[in-house]
Amino acid sequence: MASIQERIIKDIAIFDKNILSLSAHDLSPGQKEIVELAAMYAKDSKSFLDKGDFYTSFSAIAYAHGLLDSIIKLNQKM
Repeated sequence: MASIQERIIKDIAIFDKNILSLSAHDLSPGQKEIVELAAMYAKDSKSFLDKGDFYTSFSAIAYAHGLLDSIIKLNQKM
């Protein structure tokens, strides 16, 4: 079983891969804003991870994933 720290590191890596899969020219201005917000949450997650605040870090990366996933799903339907 992975530790919470290992899980967060894995989730951050997945987020980083997923955000790179989005093409900025295919996004509306509103979608770009949401992607930027997701990136900020991911950055916060890394900061909390560095401070040893694993619960807040996990919450932040989970929220970032949710925002990014919504944009990915919207673009798949277009």
